[in-house]
Amino acid sequence: MTIGSDSTAVRAGEELDLAGLGRYLREHLTQQSANTEIEIEQFPGGHSNLTYLIRFGEQEFVLRRPPVGPVAPTAHDMPREYKLLSVINPYFPLAPKPVLLCEDASVVGVPFYLMERRRGFIVRFKVPEPIGENLQLRKQLSESVVDTLVALHAVDIRATGIVDIGKPEGLVGRQVHGWAKRWHGSRTGELAEMDQVIQWLVDRIPPESAIATIVHNDFKLDNIMLAETEPARVVAVLDWEMCTVGDPLIDVGLLLTYWTMRGAKGTNGDADRNSSLRAVTNGPGWLTREEIIERYAARTGRDLSRIIFYETFARFKVAVIIQQIYFRYVQGQTRDERFCNFDRLVRELAHGALELAERSGI
Repeated sequence: MTIGSDSTAVRAGEELDLAGLGRYLREHLTQQSANTEIEIEQFPGGHSNLTYLIRFGEQEFVLRRPPVGPVAPTAHDMPREYKLLSVINPYFPLAPKPVLLCEDASVVGVPFYLMERRRGFIVRFKVPEPIGENLQLRKQLSESVVDTLVALHAVDIRATGIVDIGKPEGLVGRQVHGWAKRWHGSRTGELAEMDQVIQWLVDRIPPESAIATIVHNDFKLDNIMLAETEPARVVAVLDWEMCTVGDPLIDVGLLLTYWTMRGAKGTNGDADRNSSLRAVTNGPGWLTREEIIERYAARTGRDLSRIIFYETFARFKVAVIIQQIYFRYVQGQTRDERFCNFDRLVRELAHGALELAERSGI
């Protein structure tokens, strides 16, 4: 789902046609000669779309393409993601600028697009060296994350025409029913807790938000790139594939969910420190859940009294995303061994979502 500043060799089974890509780029990128050499590496983060570093002569780009194997008809839509960035970047420059869209599947086997490369670092499974144990810096970074979301939600979608990327009315209801459908289409066994969460959500879909905004739909710390020399400064917001317009609290609920996750349980009952769902932001210095809510509410004037609904929905949605990846692994559509125990993560998320719902009192 994310990229970082560190690239590695391309994983087996996820290679690109180097010759075909080179020919296409020489034809469609300006100021390139017939002898311009192309080099490819892969950004190792992410569980969904594949992201590569393309060195083409003196230039560097980021290439995005769908995952290997069959995908849902409306998922991993590269042309849509390219067009989203084209519309959003002029008004929210933290969204990377798109450079080139290729819808011709004969080039590398699937549609793909290039975007500019931003340089920085991303906080993933551990606190990186530029932040370390500096508690004041952790606080400042936390505030920057919240303020970035506030800035995104402050973009006037009607004056800019961004409203045309989706249908803001009824977004929450469509998302609840849509993700429930995805769950049923990717399940590999019975999980009663997921069915209970779905019913709880359906019964409590909130009324329409008074003001619709851009909804990133995957806004979390490891989709944010930070400046190497100023770790509290955001230089990019990444992964716009699910972006739409509608109720902004969808983004707040997801941010809170990822920010507070403690990871799946290991075999001894303790939190698995290697879990991809274990947030580093549980440690000292980072804003708490309550402080994030307070800062966002103060800067936007929005009512967050029912935010637990959005957090519950976020946990459910993340569980479905993980299940879809596990389904592809079970079906043999990917050989990535990172996914072999994702069923355990789904169970943990389902349990957490139901627990949150039951104690919410709404």
